[in-house]
Amino acid sequence: MEDGVLKEGFLVKRGHIVHNWKVRWFILRQNTLLYYKLEGGRKVIPPKGRILLDGCTITCPCLEYENRPLLIKLKTQTSTEYFLEACSREERDAWAFEITGAIHAGQPGKVQQLHILKNSFKLPPHISLHRIVDKMHDSSSGIRPSPNMEQGSTYKKTFIGSSLVDWLISNNFAASRLEAVTLASMLMEENFLRPVGTRSTGAVRSGDLAEQFLDDSMALYTFAESPKRKISSKEEISLSTVELSGTVVKQGYLAKQGHKRKNWKVRRFVLRKDPAFLHYYDPSKEENRPVGGFSLRGSLVSALEDNGVPTGVKGNVQGNLFKVITKDDTHYYIQASSKAERSEWIEAIKKLT
Repeated sequence: MEDGVLKEGFLVKRGHIVHNWKVRWFILRQNTLLYYKLEGGRKVIPPKGRILLDGCTITCPCLEYENRPLLIKLKTQTSTEYFLEACSREERDAWAFEITGAIHAGQPGKVQQLHILKNSFKLPPHISLHRIVDKMHDSSSGIRPSPNMEQGSTYKKTFIGSSLVDWLISNNFAASRLEAVTLASMLMEENFLRPVGTRSTGAVRSGDLAEQFLDDSMALYTFAESPKRKISSKEEISLSTVELSGTVVKQGYLAKQGHKRKNWKVRRFVLRKDPAFLHYYDPSKEENRPVGGFSLRGSLVSALEDNGVPTGVKGNVQGNLFKVITKDDTHYYIQASSKAERSEWIEAIKKLT
């Protein structure tokens, strides 16, 4: 990482004039957040834009877009708003932490407050669980259940665990993620919420109240009075249900070369095991369905040389590249954002081949 760079990586940014979503490469420095356009797997210099952090306010979690639960909102001194989406809750929170630290760099007390986590939680006497549930049902500011998929099945009128945690914090019912998880577990204990699907129902068997509810983008929940479940039809899921039934091992943004046009696009990659599959999603789209994927059984994965453009790669794209060759001899060329990230992906994939 360059001198003075606090954090860098891919985020999906909402456009200012046309509110479409595009992947940009972001670099966080002490006073500025720079973002770059990508061409041929490389950032285009000079930067596409910059966000001045002095006097900036940050909202995280930001729940203004129902289908984009992993947003950070920045509002500058001139009231310009920026919406940035990460690939996972962990990555979103890491970005929010570093950006908040950069905003308050001259105020050590506030930076220190970022590290404080409240480990005990009691529901304030003036707030009842019934009041929270009523607020959750509010048509304008509550939780909006929608169809979600787990292990190949679609569950109607559900919401993901991490979205509820975000909602509880943003509505000031909890001051931290730990508090929100404990509160959500209390809602389940009192039969206001119900786990749906394998992942969330499995957690309920835990004896610890704080671990019964999962702050997880893969765990599904619903209001207790709506237990409907529907198996997806072939029209709704073109992919095999088996492919999507595995446990998520790793996910993140990577650049991928197209098979036909050979152009490079950033995709959100999700690595699953049991069974072993690697799927990729278009982060500019709101629907959470893979645009492609392949089985890792019998696949080969290897790093490509960093000096020069490797055979099979179109354009002047080099650095942090690796290749996956599937059992049917299909070649996938993928670019990570750093050598360390490339090594992590290669090692994770190798374990599943």
